[in-house]
This record gives sequence, C-alpha cells and structure tokens, in this order.
Amino acid sequence: MQRIRLRYTKRGRLRFTSHRDFQRAFERALRRAEVPMAYSAGFTPHPKVSYANAAATGTGSEAEYLEIALTEARDPEKLRILLDESMPTGLDVVDAVEVRTSGLADRLTASVWELRLDGVDPADADRAVEAFNKADTVEVQRMAKNGVRTFDARAAVVQLETHSEPADRPTDQPCAILRLVVRHVTPAVRPDDVLSGLRAVADLAPPVPVAVTRLAQGLLDEETGTVTDPLAPDREAAQAPTTADPAAAAEAPA
Repeated sequence: MQRIRLRYTKRGRLRFTSHRDFQRAFERALRRAEVPMAYSAGFTPHPKVSYANAAATGTGSEAEYLEIALTEARDPEKLRILLDESMPTGLDVVDAVEVRTSGLADRLTASVWELRLDGVDPADADRAVEAFNKADTVEVQRMAKNGVRTFDARAAVVQLETHSEPADRPTDQPCAILRLVVRHVTPAVRPDDVLSGLRAVADLAPPVPVAVTRLAQGLLDEETGTVTDPLAPDREAAQAPTTADPAAAAEAPA
C-alpha cells in the first residue's frame, strides 16, 4: 500500500467552504481522477483519507494537509495534477510527496497567519500590536459547548507584527495587515482570539470583517520563530541514497 501526502489551498470565495464540503469535493475528485484508493473495512467502507488540522470555515489557507492510501503505486506529481484538475478552482492541490516518514500531525505545531484589517489605520494597528506584545497575559472569551470559556490568548503567540501594504493599492481606504505566528496549543488560539485580544488591550475594532489567511503550518523552529515545511522530511528521505544503491555503496568508506 502506498501513501501520499498532499498540500491544498482554500482561496477566494472557496474559503467559505466547510470541512465537510471539502471532503465531498475531494472524494468526487478521487473518483474522477480514477485514483486506486484503499478503503476501510466494515459495513460502510470509505476511502482512507486522513485530514490534519483543517482551517475553519471562512478562513483562507495556503497550507492545508491530508494523506491518502492507495492500493497501487502512483507518481505523486502526476497524481497531484490529476486531482488538481478535478477540484474546483480555489481548492487547489499544490504539492504531493510519497510518505516516507511518520508523524505528519506531530509536525504541525504552529501556523503563520495573515490578517487583513480593511478600514484600520496602520498606525492604530501598530499601537495595538505593541500593547498586545507587551502584555504578560491577554484574557479573551469564546463560546464553547459548555458555555463561555475564558483563556489566555497571549502565551501561544510567538510573533505578532504589522506589515506594510503595497503602494499600488486600488483604493485609498486605510488598511492594516498583521502577520501572526501562533503555536498549536490546547485550547487552540485562533486568529479571532488574537483579534479579541487586540480589542481588549487597545480597543482595536475593525469596521468590517477581517480577511484571515493561513500562509503556512508546520514545525516551529523555537530559535528563529519560523515555521518549517512539514513535507520536507519526506522529500529528504526520498532523495537519500539507500544501501541497495550501487553508487552509494561504492562511495561508502571501507
């Protein structure tokens, strides 16, 4: 059995698709592309597809991940192209690797988010970000299944900063762009929680809904604060010479 890991996106209007909507679209794409899927056992067999840390409905993303199991080997890149052609535009399959290492979910320890605050002056955003970063704790509330839950939104934030807007914007309305790096903790701290924190510490309240996009997710490098590609270990393992490789054996020291 071969396993393939895929990275896909949620762009444009397709960011409003729910996770269940995506599952249905993806399973249709598997059938259209005639992918030799492995199925689960039991009375209701279903394709062996594992999803990892999917983004919330209404959130754009450039870095969603899933894993599929096949009964026949396929070239990952050719499979990616077939699936991408079978998916709606906006739900794009952009990367594929054969599984050669374990623990994809364990490598998704942090996310990088972009928050676009239309109607917010960048100077106001700078002051709010500074106040948030200086705070030891920022308590926010979220409605949960058992009622309102209060938790600290500050501890999980590795980095929060403002980014400049391109000079050739088609409108002269103010717009602030934030870049957020947040650890995946329990309870999860989401971009909406950070926005609630900015409102709590600096009374920053965007006049229109904030456009949120996940730019990356993967293993957090604690020294640099960067988030690494979770598929890189599989690529590196595929390129590493094996002991059965005659060329590698010839170069090995005696």
